[in-house]
Amino acid sequence: MYRVALCAGLSAVLAACSLGSSSISSGFAESTPPAATASVSKPHSAALGGEPGAARNIQLAKLDDKAPPGTYERAEPGILSDRDYSHTRLSSEMARDVINAYRKEHGLKPLKLNAELTEAAKNHSRDLAKWDRISHYGSDGSNPWDRVKRTGYKARLAAENVGTGQIDFNEVMKGWKESPGHNKNLLLPDAEQMGIALVQDPKTEFKSFWTLVLGSSM
Repeated sequence: MYRVALCAGLSAVLAACSLGSSSISSGFAESTPPAATASVSKPHSAALGGEPGAARNIQLAKLDDKAPPGTYERAEPGILSDRDYSHTRLSSEMARDVINAYRKEHGLKPLKLNAELTEAAKNHSRDLAKWDRISHYGSDGSNPWDRVKRTGYKARLAAENVGTGQIDFNEVMKGWKESPGHNKNLLLPDAEQMGIALVQDPKTEFKSFWTLVLGSSM
């Protein structure tokens, strides 16, 4: 079993260990159902992105809606206000093709879009947008494995990459490829399917909330 969780900072202000300008990203992978723990790093305030920190215990998912628990990061007020998100869109098919082309370069099998993993990705992006934060912890205490299980997907492997603040998928993908933790998720040899989602909210500081979920079923 392995766990990966990395956070990157805001470029020019919190600088990105992995992403293009003005963005934050975080990656998480689980190969077996976890105990109520996950590894999450805290980004440096000045800029270097973080290495995985010590595991911390969290409660398993609850269904009530409350203030976000666990480890998360917020954007500084106005930090992305000069970016134009008017043309920000997501084509799931295009994202799949970009990811599969990258996997092919490394001799890996392509991923297929999966409705349950897409549902898990959408639910998490909506939750991140609601609370204007980046985290692998849902506002109900859930971790990525919890959210995949809720959809009915019977996973033997599940992995999650998250990004906030990016204008388009190419910017997201560039950051994920440049970050060891996120890149490891993109190139999981045993992954077979994926779901991806984008939620936008101009009233938030982060503006865009991207979630990629990869998995393979039992």
